[in-house]
Amino acid sequence: MAASSNSSLSGSSVSSDPEDYQPPIWKSYLYQLQQEAPRPKRITCPQEMESRPKYYGREFHGMISREYADELLVGAEGAYLIRESQRQPGTHTLALRFGHQTLNYRLFYDGKHFVGEKRFESVHDLVTDALITLYIETKAAEYIAKMTTNPIYEHLGYTSLLKDKMVHRLSRGRTEPRRVTFKRDERISSPLVQRTALKDTPEKQCFYEKIHNFKVHTFRGPHWCEYCANFMWGLIAQGVRCSDCGLNVHKQCSKLVPSDCQPDLRRIKKVYSCDLTTLVKAHNTTRPMVVDMCIREIELRGMNSEGLYRVSGFSEHVEEVRLAFDRDGDKADISASAYADINIIAGALKLYLRDLPIPVITFDLYSKFIQSAKLPNAESRLEAIHESLLQLPPAHYETLRYLMAHLKRVTQLAKDNLMSSENLGIVYGPTLMQPPEQNALITLNDMRQQKLVVQLMIEHEDVLF
Repeated sequence: MAASSNSSLSGSSVSSDPEDYQPPIWKSYLYQLQQEAPRPKRITCPQEMESRPKYYGREFHGMISREYADELLVGAEGAYLIRESQRQPGTHTLALRFGHQTLNYRLFYDGKHFVGEKRFESVHDLVTDALITLYIETKAAEYIAKMTTNPIYEHLGYTSLLKDKMVHRLSRGRTEPRRVTFKRDERISSPLVQRTALKDTPEKQCFYEKIHNFKVHTFRGPHWCEYCANFMWGLIAQGVRCSDCGLNVHKQCSKLVPSDCQPDLRRIKKVYSCDLTTLVKAHNTTRPMVVDMCIREIELRGMNSEGLYRVSGFSEHVEEVRLAFDRDGDKADISASAYADINIIAGALKLYLRDLPIPVITFDLYSKFIQSAKLPNAESRLEAIHESLLQLPPAHYETLRYLMAHLKRVTQLAKDNLMSSENLGIVYGPTLMQPPEQNALITLNDMRQQKLVVQLMIEHEDVLF
């Protein structure tokens, strides 16, 4: 079906100046169809039905046949009634007239009315939404099938502008992951592993990609898809909204949107337990502020503290620091005047890393790191860990690189703080990597490899990153 004449965009060129941004012309064809859709017509039962459930009204006709329901609805497009099934007493059927035929749907109630995924406060709303959907999908099936083929998304000025800002910001302060090859130095008898070659081309892009966090959403008033520019039809749950950046699109369009979510700080409610990439993109930083601020404070006044990271800070004070970051962000006060015990700051850093919904070493790469640690040959082990590191999301890689460089400096003062790379591996192994299945037996069996992975990353930080 051909689109209406106002479905074209106002121009194909995009300006990087937000003041020059010209919004697209939204396509009104589907909106017009929704306005034309049949309206619900309730067919009431002339007598009171004692068997009527309390959540149905006079549209309930009791146990009547399909044929009789069809007679009651004939000739009235959008007419509907509810009947009790003769084949399955105790179950209910919505009979709806559309397209000159009677359609029958099994009707359910669990506090709300539904026949599919959508749940409605009233049967009237359910029928209204059903008639809109049936009418649009009947009249515009071909149009809907093709509406994603010419998206406006890449032409939106603000989308390009946000991406340009992020690339510029992150390209200034981030070290790119580099592929390294390893070999034994024949001149030294110990298994020293050294860097011998670097690839000329970086392995990753200089900006952080992030997928959108889409959730089904009910829009109040007319809304248009920000991917295809078409109207989002229906009464409720018309589309999905990204809970991190607020992008509104059709459910089918959400599968085609690029991984370029730019989270809005107004939508990020907390710092702890927030996805790592989401947090750094929302704050436009290279790493999470918690990591930078805690490490800076520890290196300022706690590097000689005996048992650093092993000794626990007072749990109530660690919780206070967490609340301060959630409330104040990078304005949180973690100075010595607020928390004299450096173990509180170390505990807050470990808590942040432990509470990430996706660990620094991500679930999908967990087994690769564990298998790397099991390799008998030292060089192969480092090579495998390096290859796994290159597969980490950029924000995770950068956070891990920064943390390992810090922990390397901690080990250089092990004479005072008693924290060797092995000790730090024991502390940070289960903090940085967790198995995808929350299985206590797997975790217990993998503890040695978790410790070894972190230990090797600390000892060979200058080579691996």
